[in-house]
Amino acid sequence: MRNVKAKLIHYSRLAHEKGLTGSFGGNLSVRVGDYVFIKGTGSVMGELSSSQIATIKLNGEVISSVRPSSEFRLHIGVYKNREDVRAVVHLHPPYSITLSMFKEELPMLTPEAELYLSKVPVLPFKPAGSIELADQVSEAMKSYNAVILQNHGIVTVGRSLREAFYRAELVEEVARLWYQKFIAPKA
Repeated sequence: MRNVKAKLIHYSRLAHEKGLTGSFGGNLSVRVGDYVFIKGTGSVMGELSSSQIATIKLNGEVISSVRPSSEFRLHIGVYKNREDVRAVVHLHPPYSITLSMFKEELPMLTPEAELYLSKVPVLPFKPAGSIELADQVSEAMKSYNAVILQNHGIVTVGRSLREAFYRAELVEEVARLWYQKFIAPKA
């Protein structure tokens, strides 16, 4: 358990340092058997500590004194639909959010994107923390390893937290390249 929390802290802080999320936004989780470790509500990713990580069961029961992120249903839904997934990353990266206002999917602009992402759709806006958002993302993740949430952020998955994190970083890199090529020159 200590190792799981250490990885959540490492990648949460890394996401914050790299500008992939700010303030209270974003949440990461790791599944271990029937348990999910997830950032606690109100925690700042750049300052996350082990005492701010909640533990919940796959049925949604909170078994720690820490209240989980409001997006916990989204994470649980993905885990229930994808046996291969051991980590879920939800971030609010600025270029991906900007792209979501203009496109219906992330264009695969690099060979790495083609290889590691294949296709990344933009899902229509649903309110943050809502059951509608959780259902929409869980359903989409049956077919994809990454999605962009319109006006909200991204969700990526992996067999490890490292894999899910680097998928998120790749989504944002491609969105930045798209922005620099198609939006910035017109500004």
